[in-house]
Amino acid sequence: MDKKVIAVVMGGGRGTRLHPLTKERCKPAVPLAGKYRLVDIPISNCLNSEINRIYLLTQFNTASLHRHIQDTYRFDPFAGGRVDILSAEQTEKGDSWYQGTADAVRQNIHHFANADYDYVLILSGDQLYRMDFRKIIAQHIKSEADVTVSAIPFPVSQVKGLGLMRVADDLQIQEFVEKPTDPEVINGLAISDSIESKLKNNSGGEKRCLASMGIYVFNRETMIDALNSSATDFGKEVIPGLLSSRKLGAYVFEGYWEDIGTVKAFFEANLQLADPVPKFNFFSQGNPIYSRARYLPASKINRCSINHVIAGDGCIITDSYLKRCVIGIRSTLREGARLENVVMMGSDKFESSADRARNREQGIPDIGVGMNCEIKNAIIDKGARIGDNVRLSPDGKLDGYSKDGIFVRDGIICVTKNTVVPANTVV
Repeated sequence: MDKKVIAVVMGGGRGTRLHPLTKERCKPAVPLAGKYRLVDIPISNCLNSEINRIYLLTQFNTASLHRHIQDTYRFDPFAGGRVDILSAEQTEKGDSWYQGTADAVRQNIHHFANADYDYVLILSGDQLYRMDFRKIIAQHIKSEADVTVSAIPFPVSQVKGLGLMRVADDLQIQEFVEKPTDPEVINGLAISDSIESKLKNNSGGEKRCLASMGIYVFNRETMIDALNSSATDFGKEVIPGLLSSRKLGAYVFEGYWEDIGTVKAFFEANLQLADPVPKFNFFSQGNPIYSRARYLPASKINRCSINHVIAGDGCIITDSYLKRCVIGIRSTLREGARLENVVMMGSDKFESSADRARNREQGIPDIGVGMNCEIKNAIIDKGARIGDNVRLSPDGKLDGYSKDGIFVRDGIICVTKNTVVPANTVV
């Protein structure tokens, strides 16, 4: 890209809505689609858009995210690209944690001072989408906007928890409301018939609103001026506060986009990838999603019944029945395992014969799923050890159930990282 653009990726807060998957990691580090991490999505979109100066702002449970970034994104030293990790730090000017998205950028703005840039692209680290950022930047420049907000049309019945905007026919933002709940307010923000007629995708008759995707393009000076305040959040404070003094435009995105901020959203987005024609396509060679190169062997699948399954590298699956599952790297499923609607994140290592011998001595199962297990509607985090004859299902369990590393969230069983589930356990 010939325009001078830096990208700033938000590393996320505590990730409470995605707990327990964020018990030991931040949201962008959560494994996705059998071999990726959530953070690979915004970084890959940047690289495919010829943006290679990327800053990643991190704060909570960052160790695994830092390892992934360091092991994955190594650039040609002559090309000038890099992903810089900027963690919350104590300085002479302040020693507090990030208080919001805007505050996170404010606390790190001095790190951008020596960068040669005209525009700042602000991105979230926990969304699933594919976007050519060159298009939003081109519109931003052509419209002579100070800030451009990427927006996606959503039916009014589905906009709960989203920031909504009312725009003129030239897409200039006239009003911005963060997460409205009043139906009258929501209907008042609906897209005009004139704009609706220009959109590619049909609304199906239901009114739609333009919802913020949490993706912003700022002119350099606009961002510096906007952050010279006490505002802590872009959506709640910065964007609404600029409406009266700056030109704000909307960039309408009509592709697939999913905010993976809850256990349910994460679970469903993963399982959709196993559908015959998924809404998000990892097989697009023109715009690949990058991740760590691990040099693992191909997966070995012996005498199995498999229906709509994604399996990462290095798996060994034997005499098992799998229906609509995502199986992560280095996963092991033993004879008689039956999994339906399961996201299994895999393992960080292969166990050797000596490891398995020590497991016998300690009375714990090997990593993976044991013999004759039945698991439905579940997320199995990395390194989990599930013994033989285990039965796991959320049926009849109330949300909030928690025992011995097993949780129920949004109607889904979650087996947390490195949890040991003894043989014959029934949940």
